[in-house]
Amino acid sequence: MENKDYQILLYYCYAKIDNPEEYREQHHLFCIENNIRGRIIISDEGLNGTVSGLKEDTEKYMAYIHADPRFAKTEFKIDESEGHAFTKIHVRYKPEIVHSALRHLDPNVRTGKHLEPEEFRKMKDQEDVVILDVRSNYEHELGRFKNAITLDIDNFRDFPEKVKELDHLKGKKVLTYCTGGIKCEKASAFLLEQGFEDVYQLHGGIIKYGKEAQGEDFEGKCYVFDNRIAVEVNSVNPTVVSKCHVCSTPSDRMVNCANPTCNIHVPICESCGDKMEGACSTECKEHPEKRPYDGTGYYQKNLNGYNPYKGWKRGSAKELSS
Repeated sequence: MENKDYQILLYYCYAKIDNPEEYREQHHLFCIENNIRGRIIISDEGLNGTVSGLKEDTEKYMAYIHADPRFAKTEFKIDESEGHAFTKIHVRYKPEIVHSALRHLDPNVRTGKHLEPEEFRKMKDQEDVVILDVRSNYEHELGRFKNAITLDIDNFRDFPEKVKELDHLKGKKVLTYCTGGIKCEKASAFLLEQGFEDVYQLHGGIIKYGKEAQGEDFEGKCYVFDNRIAVEVNSVNPTVVSKCHVCSTPSDRMVNCANPTCNIHVPICESCGDKMEGACSTECKEHPEKRPYDGTGYYQKNLNGYNPYKGWKRGSAKELSS
């Protein structure tokens, strides 16, 4: 029986932070003191993170977030885990909690109507509805909703330009979705700004849909931004939609190319992984800097005595222990 003493938390909250750099340091120190690892972005407009830790530590972390009136409404998507999903803690200040080039939009003022997973499931196949995936190529190539419209974008900041291609859908009900809901907040707000009148978003994203609607009609796996890389969503009618980058057979096994100068993140089946020694092409296989392939296609960075206080400006581990 699996022993899952850890939890992985996915969350975001749009809320005004007056002194984000000061709060970033407070937040970073709390994570250090409670053995929380992950990636957290602090911004003037809110916070966004994926973190992991022992259950008792993640419970403390959620309580810490909810105790702050600014973030009391934060909703956490929770997965159990056998261990940490991250090797480090990073708490960074950035201008936006998700890079969108849409800093003028405030989802607390105007955004698409939130649909709970069961509402989304019932509505998605209606005749006057279109489903819009607002994620990047490498995400929707691994998995997406059946009949969803996908956009050819490498980063979410490219979304506004691509919306021009959707003008013919302005008379439809547009249902947007993403991994955890954060991108849809800005994406649906921008669609409304551009003249789309009936815009919705999947509340909690694909992750919540998998938990509450069994992931029905989500094809493939969901790309996640932690060491798991991809997670199962659909327990009703699962399928594989992604193809091996080398041989084009169905595969949802995501790897990084063994050539570090390439490092492309694509599906490569186990057979091609062995044959190509983890490389995505013959050129990369023959590259002089190619990394040794251990069968996973995941290359852990050398921590070299990782110091969790790195990035925490007001002190150091040495100062605190003295």
